[in-house]
Amino acid sequence: MSDRHHHEHHEHHSHEGHHGHEGHEGHHEHGRRAGLRHRLGHLLTPHSHESADKLDSALESSARGMRALWVSLAVLGVTALAQAVVVAVSGSVALLGDTVHNTADALTAVPLGIAFVLGRRAATRRFTYGYGRAEDLAGIAIVLTIAASAAFAGWTAIERLLDPRPVQYVPAVAVAALVGFAGNEWVARYRIRVGRDIGSAALVADGLHARTDGFTSLAVLIGAGGSALGWQLADPVVGLAITAAIVLVLRDAAREVFRRVMDAVDPALVDRAEHALREVEGVRGVGELRLRWIGHRLRAEVAVVVDGDATVRQAHAISVDAEHALLHAVPRLTAALVHTDPAPLPGEDDPHLTLAHHTAA
Repeated sequence: MSDRHHHEHHEHHSHEGHHGHEGHEGHHEHGRRAGLRHRLGHLLTPHSHESADKLDSALESSARGMRALWVSLAVLGVTALAQAVVVAVSGSVALLGDTVHNTADALTAVPLGIAFVLGRRAATRRFTYGYGRAEDLAGIAIVLTIAASAAFAGWTAIERLLDPRPVQYVPAVAVAALVGFAGNEWVARYRIRVGRDIGSAALVADGLHARTDGFTSLAVLIGAGGSALGWQLADPVVGLAITAAIVLVLRDAAREVFRRVMDAVDPALVDRAEHALREVEGVRGVGELRLRWIGHRLRAEVAVVVDGDATVRQAHAISVDAEHALLHAVPRLTAALVHTDPAPLPGEDDPHLTLAHHTAA
């Protein structure tokens, strides 16, 4: 016999709700805390697996992402405005490039903001998994923006090498560069932290993009120092070095977004899920296990082996317990589809034999 069970899981950051399966209050503590601390937290405060609460959790995580975008947009907007004033009076091409980078970085909030808004929409009969994949598309757009920034930085540096120009008001340029670096580094840390907290690869990539612009600001600062010492080639030489650093950051961001688009997950999560399933009473083995990201939330599909003499109700109860264990063991997991297979008997045909010709390569 086989049983399929689908269950939506609550991931509310305030950890409030009620336990819909057992009719009593408990607590589901998320994050990376485990062991005794996790079990104590589970007993002491309530949690919920209700679909309405799961939706609240999705909205809250998206709201955190939106808040990160708005705050960073404001910081980068003020930074770019301050730099633009200095560009107008100094004529610094390097600072102009840095200002353009900061403006572009602020504008990357647009596709990511759209993605977070789309991610709040409920699933439909056409988009049965919802709109979480919009974040992956936003991540691609951000990677392309980083690539464009690297190309622009390199082109500007080469142009300055071929046509050196003196920089006016060097102290003002240096201060503006420091402001640019400070603003971008703060935004980078903020975006990356929130992105990792809510599992958004796109927001992490956006934070890495802000960091590349911070590197560009340092190039302006070092170039201004060289110009103050009379070496006009200082700015373009350092600009080329910073371009190389941007390319390295681009590689990391592209790899992260590519893995997300290709449904890659940390193998440690798979190991953790398998271990949790084997600890479930009634589970005699773990078959195929799949995890995938949809936006900044995980879904799971797994087949577990149970006693062949188990009734449908018993098998269903085991599948519920298995899903419950997964929801506790895997961070940011919001749904799991558990399929139960009967333990094979000696000489018995594979119950999935009729499906073999559909799955053959």
